[in-house]
Amino acid sequence: MIQFYDGNRIELLRSGAEYFPALAAACDAAISEIHLQTYIFANDHSGRYVAEALMRAARRGVAVHLLIDGFGSKELSAKFLRGLQEAGVQVLKYRPQIAVWRFRRTQLRRLHHKIAVVDAHVAFIGGINVIDDMDTPGQVPPRFDYAVKVEGALLARIHSIATRLWNLAAWTQLRLHKLPRPVASVPAERRGEQRAAFVVRDNLRHRNDIENTYLAAIKHARSEILIANAYFFPGIDFRHALIGAAARGVRVILLLQGRVEYRLLHYASRALYRQFLDAGIEIYEYRRSFMHAKVAVIDNHWATVGSSNIDPMSLLLAREANVVIEDTGFAHELRRSLEQAMMTGAEPVRHMEWQGLQTRLLPRLCYEIVRFLIGWSSYGRARDFT
Repeated sequence: MIQFYDGNRIELLRSGAEYFPALAAACDAAISEIHLQTYIFANDHSGRYVAEALMRAARRGVAVHLLIDGFGSKELSAKFLRGLQEAGVQVLKYRPQIAVWRFRRTQLRRLHHKIAVVDAHVAFIGGINVIDDMDTPGQVPPRFDYAVKVEGALLARIHSIATRLWNLAAWTQLRLHKLPRPVASVPAERRGEQRAAFVVRDNLRHRNDIENTYLAAIKHARSEILIANAYFFPGIDFRHALIGAAARGVRVILLLQGRVEYRLLHYASRALYRQFLDAGIEIYEYRRSFMHAKVAVIDNHWATVGSSNIDPMSLLLAREANVVIEDTGFAHELRRSLEQAMMTGAEPVRHMEWQGLQTRLLPRLCYEIVRFLIGWSSYGRARDFT
């Protein structure tokens, strides 16, 4: 059972164009402490923009902690990191990058969440990495993604999770000098009227929290489920929940990635299309640009924004973080944004397109390969995906 907190103010941010200026402004207003944790931190226009905000804060005495994933940010040069550190930013990498010659399955457990917490007063959660929206060659218009800015009672939990992970990384790497100064407990202060929860996935006590939160919301849906997810390869329980909702008259809409980014997962996901279409579930593929969103709206009241895909990597291996909001106004705003994206950048998948053998052969082959890889990489915890 996840814990909801009343008294929050939550603002929806659309892609990097809205997220990066809000993050930089919060860093420029910081007084004591910043935690930024991200899968990708790139040395591009957006990365340098955020790095400069972190360095400005560090130079005026703010304790700045940057935790990046060792694989997702493997392209970040030593020179770039040295510049951050010379300005006073403390930098740690979460697990080393994957090395084929000494590969271990534990290296697949990545830091995939995107969390920023400033002065335990404002936080940012979502799917947006610190990288240009236009970084993919041939990508026009920008990548389609979301984050939220959070103020209020939920900050106590977000701050606790962020600092705990930084401390864990520092201890496991014997970088004890990087442990942050003790911070007094964060009061659960009200900043608005929205009710929200912060849900994480890790490899300890919270292995299934995000998936279970989705499943509970789907189970109680009465009118509509709208899920927008870039990498969508749900397990059996998730698929049955969606099909069951459609069977009891709930309108179920999936907005999925239409452009090919990771071929194996892309075609494996398509092996599920016919099952969904047969159940009356609507599928739209977003093709206007690359979609990176991981959001959902249910019954125009329940919504989630975060880093977790609905695929084996997110649900079985990676550290993820989502905010769940129970608020009609926020849900309406997110749904309107998704509806606009479907109208202007997506194409419906027709049932007749998935009847022939040709359209089903490649997806089925990729599906079987992915099933094998899931079983191998997740230590037998993949039965739900088979």
